[in-house]
Amino acid sequence: MPAKLRKSKKDKMLAGVCAGLAEYLGWDPTIIRIIFVVLAFSYGFAILAYFILAIVMPD
Repeated sequence: MPAKLRKSKKDKMLAGVCAGLAEYLGWDPTIIRIIFVVLAFSYGFAILAYFILAIVMPD
């Protein structure tokens, strides 16, 4: 059965979006969080993407 994209309940910091993406991709959540921070400071769209994902992703 394929993995489903959901917010993480066990490894969340704000809304669980980065940890949920990491579980879905099979990556370490720290890597996803670093990518979001770098994109937020360089382009700024990561902040908007995070909040959209926090609203759209199921729990």
